[in-house]
Order: sequence, then C-alpha cells, then structure tokens
Amino acid sequence: MTIDKTYQPSEVEGRIYRTWEQAGAFRAGRPERAGAKPYSIVIPPPNVTGSLHMGHALNNTLQDILCRFERMRGKDVLWQPGTDHAGIATQMVVERQLMERQEKGRREMGREAFLKRVWEWKADSGGTIVNQLKRLGASCDWSRERFTMDEGLSRAVLKVFLELHRAGLIYKDKRLVNWDPKLLTAISDLEVIQVETKGHLWHLRYPIEGKSFNPDDRSTFIVVATTRPETMLGDAAVAVHPDDERYKILVGKNAILPLVGRKIPIIADEYSDPEKGSGAVKITPAHDFNDFEVGKRHNLLQINIFTVEAKLQLKDNADFVAGIPNSADLDATLAMNGTDRFAARKAILARLEEKGLVEKIEPQSHVVPHGDRSNVVIEPFLTDQWYVNAKELAKPAIAAVRAGKTKFIPKNWEKTYFDWMENIQPWCISRQLWWGHQIPAWYGLDNKVFVALTEAEAQTDADKHYGKKTKLTRDEDVLDTWFSSALWPFSTLGWPDNTPELKRYYPTSALVTGFDIIFFWVARMMMMGLHFMKEIPFHDVYIHALVRDASGAKMSKSKGNVIDPLALIDEYGADALRFTLAAMAAQGRDIKLSTQRVEGYRNFATKLWNAARFAEMNGCASVANFDPKSAKETLNRWIAHETAKAATEITEAIEAYRFNDAAAAVYRFVWNIYCDWYLELAKPLLTGADGAAKGETQAMVAWGRDEILKLLQPFMPFITEELWTVTGKHDALLALDKWPQLAGLSDDKAEAEIGWVIDLVTAIRSVRAEMNITAAIPLVLAGASAETKARAERWGEFIKRLARVSDISSAATPPQGSVQLVVRGETAALPLKGVIDVAAERARLGKEMQKADADIGRVDAKLNNPNFMARAAEEVVEEEKQKREEAVARKAKIAEALERLKGAT
Repeated sequence: MTIDKTYQPSEVEGRIYRTWEQAGAFRAGRPERAGAKPYSIVIPPPNVTGSLHMGHALNNTLQDILCRFERMRGKDVLWQPGTDHAGIATQMVVERQLMERQEKGRREMGREAFLKRVWEWKADSGGTIVNQLKRLGASCDWSRERFTMDEGLSRAVLKVFLELHRAGLIYKDKRLVNWDPKLLTAISDLEVIQVETKGHLWHLRYPIEGKSFNPDDRSTFIVVATTRPETMLGDAAVAVHPDDERYKILVGKNAILPLVGRKIPIIADEYSDPEKGSGAVKITPAHDFNDFEVGKRHNLLQINIFTVEAKLQLKDNADFVAGIPNSADLDATLAMNGTDRFAARKAILARLEEKGLVEKIEPQSHVVPHGDRSNVVIEPFLTDQWYVNAKELAKPAIAAVRAGKTKFIPKNWEKTYFDWMENIQPWCISRQLWWGHQIPAWYGLDNKVFVALTEAEAQTDADKHYGKKTKLTRDEDVLDTWFSSALWPFSTLGWPDNTPELKRYYPTSALVTGFDIIFFWVARMMMMGLHFMKEIPFHDVYIHALVRDASGAKMSKSKGNVIDPLALIDEYGADALRFTLAAMAAQGRDIKLSTQRVEGYRNFATKLWNAARFAEMNGCASVANFDPKSAKETLNRWIAHETAKAATEITEAIEAYRFNDAAAAVYRFVWNIYCDWYLELAKPLLTGADGAAKGETQAMVAWGRDEILKLLQPFMPFITEELWTVTGKHDALLALDKWPQLAGLSDDKAEAEIGWVIDLVTAIRSVRAEMNITAAIPLVLAGASAETKARAERWGEFIKRLARVSDISSAATPPQGSVQLVVRGETAALPLKGVIDVAAERARLGKEMQKADADIGRVDAKLNNPNFMARAAEEVVEEEKQKREEAVARKAKIAEALERLKGAT
C-alpha cells in the first residue's frame, strides 16, 4: 500500500477509530491477557448535558496516554467510561426545552411525566460528549459504559444510603446551606461562583437597652457594619472581640434591634475583627455561615426571615416575633412581609435613615456568591436537609494518604487535601430537585422517618412501629450528584455484587483529575471506597493544571477567549491537539494554549508523514525478525543506540506522570535525531549502489520508523496507526502491539563518532547564524587527536555540505583571527579574518547585551513593585515573567557569542 502524498486527518481519524472499535482493541479482559497484570482508570464522568471543552480534552488526553502506554506494555487495561446525570444542569435543559416548545411546565405535568421526558431527552441527546471523546481518540472500553442513574448504580446508591443511615453516618439536620432562590434548591460550593461586586458597607446604630437613643451620645448605641442590611431582621446578637477595649463595658448587656424591638445580647467572640468596619458585627445565625458557628458557640436563636424565594417571611413566623413587644415599628416591619430581599434592603435603609440610625455609608467592593447556573445571588439559608457525617468518614481517608497508600502527583496537592479533610464540615447531600436519585426515606403522620431500599420495606417497618397500617409519604428530595459520583470506582465495577471485575480492577491504578474537585470528588471517593471496600479506590492521583488562553487568562465565555477543542480537531487533527496538550502539561504549571502551538504540532505530524514517505521511496520496508543488534554500519548502530535511549526517557517520564518530558523526548528524537540527522546522513547509503550497507540501512530506517510509531502511539494514535497500516503487514493493530523493549542497543562508540559530527555541525551553524555569515568558511581542527582527524576524514563531505565548510584542515594551534569552538573536549577553529569585522561584531553584540540587561531591569522593576503586583491581572504578571525569561535566555546566547570572539583579533 502506497502512502498518500499528504496526511488528511479528517479522512483518516473516523475510519481508524471504527477499526479499533470493530477489533475490540480497547476492551478489558481480552482472552490473551487473562494472566496479565491489570491496569485500571475510571474516567471523571462528564455531565450528560456536556460538550467537550478544553479541560475535558486535557484530562482525557492524559488518561488516554496512560491507558495506551500500559496496554502496549501488555497489561489488561480497563479505562472505565461513563457519564454523570448532572441533576441541576439536566433538569434545567429539559425545562428550557419545554418552555421553548410552549409545553406544560415541570410542576404542571407532575414528577412522573417530567422524569419520563428527561429520560427521553437523555436517550436522544445524552450521548453527545461520548462521541466527542471518541473524536479525541479516547480508548475507553465503551462496552462497559455506565451512567450514574443506570439500574446498577442506582442500586449501589440506595444500599450506601441505607447502610450509612443505619450506622448513624447519614442523618437529617437543620443547618445553613447555599440556597438558590431561583432554582429553589440547595447547591454545593462548587456550584457557587464568587462575583466581585461594587457595593456598600453600612454602619448602623443599634440602641443600648435601658438608654434613651441619642445620635450625638455614643454611649447610647453600638455601631455595627454590614453589607447585607436586609438580614438585620434576623439578628440574634452583636459580637465584639474579647480584647477590644472599646466595647468591654458593653459585653453582657443588650442592644435593641431597630425596626423590630428584639433584645439581642452583646457578646465577646474572636470572630469579630477589631480592625474591620466598626469592630462590632451583627450576628444572624440563620443567614450567614460564620454567624451560624458563632450562634452555636453562644446558644443564640436561629431566626429565618426568608422564604425559599428569598422574600421576607415575617407573619406567622413564631421565631421572628418571639419575645418582642408590640410596637408601631414592629407593625411597619410585619407589613413588609412578602417583600423581595433587595426591595426590603431599600425599605429598611430608608426607615433607618429616617430614624437617624445610619451613621455612615462606605463604598466597598466585595465578592458576592452567585449560582453558576441561575446567576442569582445565593442565600445562606436555614433548612432541614440530609447530611453525611464526613468528619468520621474522613479519618481513614486522611490516614491512607499520610501512610502513602494513595499518592498525589504533584505532592504539594496533599496539603490541600489535608487542609480540607481536617476541617471538614457535614456534607449536605439532599437537593430540592426531581431529576436524580430520590432519597429512600418515607415519613409517617408524625414525621417519623423510615429509611429502606423499597417502599414495601419502609411500609413493613412503619406498620411494625405504629402497630397498624399507616400511610407513608416519600421524601421528595434527591441526592446530590456528587453522592453517586463518590461511589464511581467500585459501583461501575458491579458493586454491591461481588463481580469478577470488582476483584480484578479494584483498587484502580490511577486517577487523573483537576485540582478544583479534590474535595468534591477525590476526597469523597476516598471516604466511600475505604468505608465500603475497606481499601483505597486508587493508588495515584494525578492533578493536572488549567488550560488558559495564550496570554495566560482563564478561558470564559464573557471574555470571548474560549478555544473550542472540536474546532481545533477539525482544522489540525486530533493528534496535533493531543500532542500540544501533552507537551505543555508540566506538573503544577497552567497551560497557555494558542492555535499557533497546535499548528506547530500539526507540522510535526506532517514531518513524520514525510519521513515515512521518504523511507518508502527509498525502498525501506520492515524486515521480519530484523535484529538491530546485527547492524555493522556506525550510523545504523548510532540510531539503534539513540532509539533505545529515547525509549527509556519516554517510558520513565510517562511512569512518573511527566507528560511534557515524555512528549519533549519523543519530539526531539523524531524531529531532530531521526529526521534531521539520521535520514540526512543515511541518504548517500540509500541512494548508493546495492550492497550489504544499503540493505542494512534500508532495514534500519524501517525499523526506526516502526519504533517511532510505537513510541508516538500514546500521544498521536491516529497518524501512527495509519502509518502502521500502510507501511507493512503486521500481526496486530499498533494499539495492541508491544511497547519498545530495547535493551542491549547502547553503543557509546557509535554515539561518540556520530555525536561529534552532529555537535560540530550544530556549533558551526550556530556561529554562522549569530554572526550572519553566508559565505562558505574553512574549518581548522586545532591540536586534534588522531581519532578526531579520522572522524573528520570519514565524515568530511557531510560536514562540508551540512555546515557550509569550504575546507577542513588540521593545525597545532588555532589560526589568528579565528572563532574557537570546543566540541566534545577538542578545539575547532573558524578563521574569520576578512569574513567579518570582528570589532564591529563585538560592538554589535555589546549593544545587544545592554538591551537585554535593560529589558531584564524593566521587568524586574515591575515585578518588585508591590503596587503593580497587587493591581495587575494574573495574565499580565505571567506575561512579564515570560518576557524576563526570554531576555535572560537572549543574554546567555550573547555572552556565549562574545566568549567565542575573544580569540578572534
């Protein structure tokens, strides 16, 4: 089969992927690997509503590199795929669809009918991201694809809930949650975005009990500062710092809550910051997370003043009116019942102003939590919810990481894990949605709760409890999406059944994920895995960084800087995108992605394709059972040595999750060593007369090409599989072939000779470029050893052609007026007298050095300026650091060039 002139990814990638699928190349448990060591990874399940974004592309590229690498190393690989039911996101998508089609809304049609529509939507549109992952080249075992609400996983979820409830680790409690007043549900911290907002800090005067309020007499009131004056109606105390001398005399007394008349204690608590605001802070336990904790410490009332829609709920609110005497102020406040929170803010402030209770108003920028899907301000809201005792479950999960059973890569993420886990709060697992795993709890008429796997079991328990048949009502809430995701490593393998897959692939080998879900997902999988499986869920956790735009800014739709991975695949091919992401995935460093980088690696693919075509045109075909150790030619022994060296570097880098180092090693070997040097140096042999040397070189060129295809397969699977197919007959698909095992090919003698030629030519080229020399120049080997002279004799024609050298000679010392190069310990001189004006060149380089120093100084002035560092955007700081790196590198090259000129006079 002849290789096409150009590589067209769009014509190849779909066909190659179908070939893999038809061959079952990615299936775990292949018969021939029954005795092989298992290797397993669970995919972070993307939302069923999702479409491939750059974070998915990076995450799944890295997982795929690991899986393809280990599969080629002979392991029985399971890359477990699946999608998440994405409670809020999916419910919103379907509700929006109903609205667009002008059909009945969710509440009008009822729960059963609505859920039926969601399942219909999932069947029609829920597989989009799976097909997009296939376009990326993801080698998952799609025959085992799971969904967090499929029958098996639903059974696992119910069993976990039941067992944790029986153990007292799941319970119902009234606590503060992030409440979305538009979606009418509790949401997780991950679904809250902090929005920088220009607001105000209001300083309000609260009268002291027993004193007649006088705005001119500070002993009659205490000033509290707040950004949310509407919540004052729920205040239960005023807190001051125990060491704040200004307020010590007031601690233990009461303030009278304006507009309400409630007596609230003035308490001492370290939460109050004397340096912030007035130093006194209003405490509203039912509407602020910090205040909630203060309230628990001081046994304060929890007064919820809002409805679920964040409107004032004052009438018929026993907690609000408890112990408050009737007054005109109270009546006016009660008349605000049903007012939206922001309208209430304006009305409250107007009344306070009228009474002289606003001391001052300061403009203040602060972050305000918003729902990431509803875009409305989130309320801390006191409500009954289901909780997991995460503190108890966290203990073995902390111990497992401390003992090194599970390792974080990079290691610094362990600190983040420990910080979160050691300060963990109860995990709110209930959501006020319809789409999700409905909580398996039923209530009797007295609200007694019965938790069971089925309604029949709950009914039996209730009848036994009450001694008669009793009507039960099921809890309408569903479980947090992260609850089912926490079971992913073992539920996807068949748990609670003791399946063969569970025995073989659990614990999994590695997890690849982003830092933002270490707590929400990784930690919870650790907790659940250790509790139910009595074993860690994964040995290694690789945390990758963010993909940013070319300037280092975080991608966002509002900035208009989002790069679509599918568009890049359409234009440059999946391999180019994959290689770009791998090459830039340095541990702990965010990726600055530009289309130019992707285009550059598309050119790399073209270079590989052209090298294969060159080999084909020169009769280089794979030779069955060819042994590279049999090579006699120095050049061929050298490329065998370099191939083995590259294979070791790439293998060690992938094993250590140094994806960028692995990509750099294979790139350097393919482009520089194999294409630029080996094929160039092999041309005379390939185009010469037939004979043993030519035949050996043809076989070695083909062997090197095949090893390259193997080494590149994890990174660029499509082009390598295509070339594997068209360049020869092979026993297996490249995806299932053996990873290079190249022991015994090290050849220091061959490397010393060919390496010397390459280093010499490279050094001469560098001088020519630095000094802008276009004419051919002589080369003098000064004081050269006999071995070096012999090498120069053997490779003289190559050196002349590749370095544009007019003549090669030897001398005891370097000629006067020459630039001296030290190549592998020996001196090579380039006589430049009459070729360049050495003094002028030295002056030019001196000016370039001054410019580089000035550039470094200018950047340092900015980076050492606290004002600049505080105010500059993150991407601007990164850009300045990059400028400095470039200037330092430029300065080093100039210094090297000046050093070379020292001998030229």
